[in-house]
Amino acid sequence: MTYMNNIAEAVLTDGKRLPYVIKDNPPRGGMKYTYFAPDRSYVVQFFNDPSVANSPNLSGRLDAIVGKYNPTLSEADGGAIGNSDETAKYFSDKFCWPMAIVRSPEFGIVCPAYPADFFFTENSSALINLNGKDKKSNWFTSKNRNYLDRSELGDFRSMLQMSITLARSIRRMHQAGLAHSDLSNNNVLIDPKSGRSIVIDIDSLVVPGLYPPEVVGTRGYIAPEVLATLGLPFGHPGRKLPSVETDLHALPVLMYEYLFLRHPLIGPKIYSHESAEEDDFLALGSMATFIEHPTDHSNRPDGLRFTIDCLGPALAKLFTRAFVDGLRRPDSRPTAMEWERALVKAWDLLHRCANPACGPQWFILHDTRNPVCPHCGTRVKHGDLLRLRLKSEVRGRPGQWLGAGEVDAYNNMPLFKWHIFSDVFPGEKADRAMQAYVCRYNGQWLLVNHSITGMMSPGGSLVPIGQAVLLKDGVVFKASNGPKGMLIEVAMPAP
Repeated sequence: MTYMNNIAEAVLTDGKRLPYVIKDNPPRGGMKYTYFAPDRSYVVQFFNDPSVANSPNLSGRLDAIVGKYNPTLSEADGGAIGNSDETAKYFSDKFCWPMAIVRSPEFGIVCPAYPADFFFTENSSALINLNGKDKKSNWFTSKNRNYLDRSELGDFRSMLQMSITLARSIRRMHQAGLAHSDLSNNNVLIDPKSGRSIVIDIDSLVVPGLYPPEVVGTRGYIAPEVLATLGLPFGHPGRKLPSVETDLHALPVLMYEYLFLRHPLIGPKIYSHESAEEDDFLALGSMATFIEHPTDHSNRPDGLRFTIDCLGPALAKLFTRAFVDGLRRPDSRPTAMEWERALVKAWDLLHRCANPACGPQWFILHDTRNPVCPHCGTRVKHGDLLRLRLKSEVRGRPGQWLGAGEVDAYNNMPLFKWHIFSDVFPGEKADRAMQAYVCRYNGQWLLVNHSITGMMSPGGSLVPIGQAVLLKDGVVFKASNGPKGMLIEVAMPAP
């Protein structure tokens, strides 16, 4: 190890050397302490307990995580199977994934540094000093919000965006055959200003069937079956350990917190008068009760106005499965893919509230018969409601169309390939170039063709790029006459 001007060198398993800055009292977490690169582009982390270097499980786990299970590395470069350069680049922004293993001066790992968006600045709070602290999600989803400057808080739209990103990240991780084991507010950093999230502390991932979990989890995010069996010895057949199924409890807990700014299981119900610890243990474990349980209202807070029903039937059903059926039956929990698909459809129904004093600013307008902001009660004005109903052609049955989703349109709203073609999903592989956009011009709604070859008018003629379709109630036209092109039906419901 070489020291010069407080610079040391980490020797990697492949013999490469990386410099890092020695600092007194480096940041220290539950398992590791951290030194930054001279340019702060990466961190070198060593374990608080040096004896972990002798654990074959940890060494094997890290080899697998850095290499063949790595979604931030293309398959050609030794990363996850099926990963292209494009998908690797996409997920490198969604995970703080270990890059390398350090063998000297002691066992450790190298990770990318968190992007600057995920650190508070001196302007983040006028009440307390948060400068340089990382943005753990409980700063934004609890009463801690009251300490933050309004500019840090984002809005409902950015919270929904973070939920989509997190669901997609966990879906990709599960597809790679991994489970996080400690998915929580501590291990997912968020930035509501930009709508970004990033999953951290990847080195404890569970590789099912190969490397078992070494952590239990974090209070409030541990699955009830794990909490309820903590008293059993490790290795006991009844002991439940972190897995993909336990991630599928923690994931909706986090997303519920993002969207509702409260925990789904922590309510007014008292489970034990013996001690606060036992009450908490039962509230989050064997006796956990969803605060929005459809029939058992014993844990429901007073005055609960903004509820899962305000998100529309699809998301309400998933949250009910997660926190009613799934609390007792882990195999009933929705998958990360199910969450991702439902959240993406909800994104297309976002509507901006006309009330400038409305804090969340956006809501999911899932019911055009009652177009009212659930946050503040403001009603959508006449003429501000435009619905595009997307239909896909039934395979093998030309001319027969089925509903494929709806879009709540607003002025200058972009449309993408997944709105134009039925075989495109807005995942990590999707082309995010704008294809068309909706605008209001001289009191009329228009859909302008930005780059679609083959858009058809309601009368059946070609709509050239740069030209527009006049959107009137009941109008039907093809977004594209190419293979898998969608049919768009226009509806202007009266508020």
